[in-house]
This record gives sequence, C-alpha cells and structure tokens, in this order.
Amino acid sequence: MTALNELGLAEARDVLGRGEASSMELTEAHIRAGEAARPLNAYITETFERALEMAADADARRAKGECGILEGLPVAVKDLFCTDGVLTTAASHILDGFVPPYESTVTANLWRQGAVMLGKTNLDEFSMGSSNDTSYYGPVESPWRRPGDNRPLVPGGSSGGSAALVAARAAPAAIGTDTGGSIRQPAAFSGIVGLKPTYGRCSRWGVVAFASSLDQPGPLTRTVRDAALMLRAMAGHDAKDSTSAPIPVPNFEENIASGIKGLKVGIPKEYVLDGMPPEIDKLWRQGITWLEEAGAQTREISLKHTKYALPTYYIVAPAEASSNLARYDGVRFGLRVGNGELDDMYQRTRGQGFGVEVRRRVLIGTYVLSAGYYDAYYLKAQKLRTLIAEDFTSAFGEIDVILTPTAPSAAFAAGEKSDDPIAMYINDVFTVPSSLTGLPAMSVPAGLSADGLPLGLQVIAKPFDEATMLRVGFALEAAAGFDARPDFVAAG
Repeated sequence: MTALNELGLAEARDVLGRGEASSMELTEAHIRAGEAARPLNAYITETFERALEMAADADARRAKGECGILEGLPVAVKDLFCTDGVLTTAASHILDGFVPPYESTVTANLWRQGAVMLGKTNLDEFSMGSSNDTSYYGPVESPWRRPGDNRPLVPGGSSGGSAALVAARAAPAAIGTDTGGSIRQPAAFSGIVGLKPTYGRCSRWGVVAFASSLDQPGPLTRTVRDAALMLRAMAGHDAKDSTSAPIPVPNFEENIASGIKGLKVGIPKEYVLDGMPPEIDKLWRQGITWLEEAGAQTREISLKHTKYALPTYYIVAPAEASSNLARYDGVRFGLRVGNGELDDMYQRTRGQGFGVEVRRRVLIGTYVLSAGYYDAYYLKAQKLRTLIAEDFTSAFGEIDVILTPTAPSAAFAAGEKSDDPIAMYINDVFTVPSSLTGLPAMSVPAGLSADGLPLGLQVIAKPFDEATMLRVGFALEAAAGFDARPDFVAAG
C-alpha cells in the first residue's frame, strides 16, 4: 500500500473507511513526516501529542459508527487561527505567550467533523508578505529546489508554512487565510491546490485580523477533490461574524467530476502584462486549450480597471491593518516592554513587537487615513474598488468562470526580493482583483517552469459558486496531470 503520508485527504478517508489503517497510524505517519520536515521551519508550534489524542478519539468514534466529514484525518493550521489552549502568535513577537481561551469558528468546525490537529504553521507576520520570510520565527523554506541549485526557495506567502507541509507530504491538508493571494500564491509556488472561498463563506471569528474586508480562510490541499472536502467542513454561517453569509453549504465534492461541457470561460485581456515571462503566458494558453478540449467555450473579456487593483489593494489593506493592529499595545495580552510612562510603554512594545514589514504597512495605513490624505488616497481607493467589482459583475453576465495565471513567476530564492517591497507586492498582481471583489478563486498546479518549479493556473467564479469553480479546477487538474514531486520528498 502507498505510504500513509503520501495519501491525499480523500484517499486517506477511503483507506480509513475500508479499515485498512487507523487514524492513529495515519497521524503517526504524518508526525514522522513532520519531524523529518523540521528543516523547512514550517511549524511554529507542533501539537503532536494532542494529535495522537484526537486520533485515538476519532478511532473510537469510528468504531461506534460515528463519522464526521474529516473523521480521523490530520490537518495543519495556520498560526493565525485562535486555538483553545494552544499558543497563537500570528508569527509576531508582539503576541509572545498568547494562549487563547477560545477556538476560532473554522477550527471548531474542523474538530467537530473529526479532523486531527498536527500543529500551528509558520506564516508571514500578521499575513503581511508574499514569501514567508517576515516571520518572527524565521523564514519557511520551500521543499522545492531548482535543479543544480541548492539555494533555498520561498514557499510563497503568507500561508507558506501550510503550503510547504502539504507539498512535503507532512500534512494531507492545511488551512490558511487569503487577503490578497495568501493561499493561492503559495499554492502555485508549492505545486498544490489553494482555494480562497467567497468572502463570507467561512467565518473570520477567531482569526487574527489583517484587513477585515479582505481576509478569508480557505484550504490548501494536494488535489481539487481534497479542497472540496475541506471547504465543506470549514464553511457555514456564524452568528458571531457579522460578515458571515447565511447561505447553505453544499456538498462541493458531489458533482465535481460532472464535466464542464458548455461552460463559458472568460480570458481577461488585461492580465497580459508587459514583461510577463513567456512560460507563464504559454501555460495560460495551454490551460485555455485544455478547457476547450473538455467542452468549455472560451472568449476574451475586458476587466478594464484591473491595472488599478494592486495600488488600490495596497491602500485599502494597510489602512485596515493600521486600525486592526492598534489593539496590540502591551496592556491586555502578548508582549509588554517597559513599565514606566504609558506612552513610552506603547512605543517600546509596538516598536520591538512588530517587524519591519508590519511597521511599514501600519505607517502607510495611518498615512492614507490621516485627515490631510483621506480623500486623496483612501476614498479614491474605495471608489476604484467599486469600479473593479463592477467590471467583474458585468463580465459574469456573459460567462461562468474566468481563467488566469496565478502568479507572474515561479518561486524565487529566499531573500531575493526582500529589499524591494514593490517587487514583492507585484507577486499578488493576478490574485488581488478577486480579493478586492470578494470572489471565490483557486489555484491549480498545471505545469513546471524552465527551472523545474511549479506553476499554477487560477480559476475565478461568481459569488458563492465554488461548486462550478471546483468543477473547472477538477477538469484542469485532470488535463494537466501534474505529478511532479519536490526534491525534499524525492530525497526522503
């Protein structure tokens, strides 16, 4: 039988269902793989002992015929989700020692469906980054390498720890959050599937906030079917979250393989960028061909305000971050530096507690919200956000989904772009528009770069139409037949 840590989520579910392995055995296999993956620095907190206890409980429930959607299946959790009794840091020094006395809604949903928690994964501090090198706990390394080049590569960010563990076969699935591409971009860099649901599909309650109108939890998995399985377990209306949508959660897996014949796929002409690597454009064209061969109809569309999406995002997101992060002052929880005057304690705590990128974005956000610049920057950005959303609404009057590249390049070397914030921000150029508009979007691994690194294609769908998006992703996955493995796994 295939090694247990090589199984995807749905495969592992079926193995447990047939009695070929227990949850304890499955969990132990992933704990061993997690221990072997420690050089990647993908975990902030390992919860292996708790995982074994949860696995034993899952086996006991299964013996009584009580099985949830994810019964006995191990998953990793981005350390942005509050977990009752388990350190939660958002990868920031300012949350040192913070152990929540409550559980986020999404993780509570997972445990209710029988999932087993392997640990809390590393991320860019407060989710601010595209490379997972802004963490207070050190950067995460990708399990991938360029042939003949042993320099560490980034796994993408901010959900890089989650992506690295799934790609390295140390977890069959993980959860992350996506604000401007923080699930999809690391999925593309790591050769796995990453899904950002419609804003409001998954509760944000108990998730450490970056930008409240943009943040959305979602799954990272090795297959599209696994993403459908995870999303069904994670999603649902939550009265504790005022932005949570009171919409039923379908069985996303049910019709995933029903085909895409007759679906209309939009190809936005504005996503052809000056200087875009030819291999990205080539893969995009190949994706169009795959969907047409599967029976879909493709047509060019225009999203004319796309060029404003990135600057709009980098005004709106820092503005919301500056407001959300005002709560970290050393008074109520986490780090406290100094015991003298209150203002001095605030300054010392925030100055030492926040990293460089977080301080940069808080300063940008404070600036654009200030009295002299609110109208010039923030108000204009909100107007542009509305225009960008109207472009998508108009396009979806004629099409069912949109196909684009996920990222403008393959993974780059660790530290390669750290000194150039603009170059780092451009990594989100294809993912930000759907974040600003709250649309569901997912990245599917579709090929390799000239350097042998993963490349992804992105599917964007109508609000709350993740079912159609998953069908298209499933068709892309089948056509691409992506089966490349990271060097880290091959070497193991």
